[in-house]
Amino acid sequence: MSTYDYDLFVIGGGSGGVRSARLAASMGKRVAIAEEYRFGGTCVIRGCVPKKLFVYASQFHEHFEDAAGFGWTVGESRFDWQKLVAAKDQEIARLEGLYRKGLDNAGAEIIESRAELTGPHSIRLTKTGREVTAERIVIAVGGAPNPHEALPGHELCISSNEAFHLDTLPRSIVIAGGGYIAVEFANIFHGLGVETTLIYRGREILSRFDQDLRRGLHQAMEAKGIRILLTDVIEEVTKTEEGLAARTKCGELLLADQVMLALGREPHTKGLGLEAAGVQVNERGAITVDAYSRTNVPHIFALGDVTDRVQLTPVAIHEAMCFIETEYKNNPTSPDHDLIATAVFSQPEIGTVGLSEEEAASRYPEIEVYRAEFRPMKATLSGRAEKMMMKLIVESAGRKVIGAHILGHDAGEMAQLLGITLKAGCTKDDFDRTMAVHPTAAEELVTMYNPSYRIKNGERI
Repeated sequence: MSTYDYDLFVIGGGSGGVRSARLAASMGKRVAIAEEYRFGGTCVIRGCVPKKLFVYASQFHEHFEDAAGFGWTVGESRFDWQKLVAAKDQEIARLEGLYRKGLDNAGAEIIESRAELTGPHSIRLTKTGREVTAERIVIAVGGAPNPHEALPGHELCISSNEAFHLDTLPRSIVIAGGGYIAVEFANIFHGLGVETTLIYRGREILSRFDQDLRRGLHQAMEAKGIRILLTDVIEEVTKTEEGLAARTKCGELLLADQVMLALGREPHTKGLGLEAAGVQVNERGAITVDAYSRTNVPHIFALGDVTDRVQLTPVAIHEAMCFIETEYKNNPTSPDHDLIATAVFSQPEIGTVGLSEEEAASRYPEIEVYRAEFRPMKATLSGRAEKMMMKLIVESAGRKVIGAHILGHDAGEMAQLLGITLKAGCTKDDFDRTMAVHPTAAEELVTMYNPSYRIKNGERI
C-alpha cells in the first residue's frame, strides 16, 4: 500500500493540469489538484476565450457598415462596455463550472489554495498550512504577463489580465508590444471605438510569422486607423491630469487613458518551492523537461507554458494526455510539437502552419512559393477594400507542402484543416488533384497551379 497521501498531485488548474488530473482520477488514481485563482487557467479565464469574445464584439461595427451594401438599413447603434464585460463574465463562470464538474465526476479532489513544493514528494497548501505527499507531482502553473519592472511607471500600466476587467472603456490606449497579444488587443480596442496606438521595437509586427502576412496585416490595421510605431520603445510612463503620458526612445510623447504592456509572458515559477524539490529551471525561470515532460526529478513532471516550449493551450492538453499514456498506461508517448497550426485573431485574421517563406528558404536548396492576393466576395458589395492573401510553400525536390499561410476572414478555421493536411505529408500534387468548393475563399488553396516564384539557394528566381 502506498505511503503517500495521493498517487498524483497537480499544481495548477489550467488546461494541462485539469486534463491530467481528470484522466488520472478517472482511472482510479487518488488525485488532488490545487489552484490559487480560478479553474480553467489563463486561456479560459483571462486569455483565449474572453479575448475571442471581445474580438467578436469589436467586429460588429464593420458588420453594420457592410450590411448597407447588401440592401440592409441598420439603425443607430450603441455599444455598452459594461454589458459586454458582464456577459463575458457569465460565460467564463459557466466554463469554469464545467471544468470543476469534470474533475468532480472523475473523483479528483479540488483544492482552492496556492500549493508550494517543500520537498521531492511533499507539497504545502498555503491557505491552511497543511502539508501533503504524493507519489507523482505535475506542475502546470502556466505563465504570467511580463510586468516590465525596469520601465519607470510600469505600475501605471495594465496587462492583458486587467484589460478584461476595466471599469470603463478608455477613449484612447497605447499598447506596447508586437506579438499576437498586442496585435489582437489593438484590433479589439480599435473596433470598439478606442483611439489606438501600437508601439513595437522591431522592424515589423509579429516577428515569427511569414513576412508577407506581417506586412499585409500591418497595412490593413493602418488602413482601419490604428497607428503603428516601429523600431521604438516606451522609456517612461507618467500620470497627467488627463490620463497617462508615454515618452518613447525616439522622442514621441503619447497621451492616452490607458497604457497596456504586452511584452511577452514569463513562466509562473517564482515562490513555487522548486529549489526545495530540486527541480531545475532555465535562465528564464522555465522548468526544464525531457521528451516525456519529466523534470530532472523523475517523479515530478511539468506541462504547458511553465516549460516555455510552445505556449498554446492545445499543446498543454496534448502534453497532459501524453503524460497519462506514459505514466499510467505503460505506453511511453512523447509530445509532438512539430507542425502546430496557429492563428492570430487580428482583423483580418492570420492562420498559419509549417514554415514561413524565410524559414523554408534557409532550410531547403530550392522552394516554390504559391501566392494569391484577392478581394473576397463579401467585400464586393460591401465596398470594403480589405484583401485576402494565401501562400503555400513547397519543397521543390519532393513537392511536399511545408508551409501554408492565410490572411483574411476565417483564416484560423482554414489553418486547423491545413494542419491535418500538412501533418499527413501531402504534396502540392495532392492539392492540385483536390476539387475546389466554389464559391469560397479557400478554393484558392487548390487552384494555385503555377508557382508565383522560386527561391534557390536563398535567391529568388
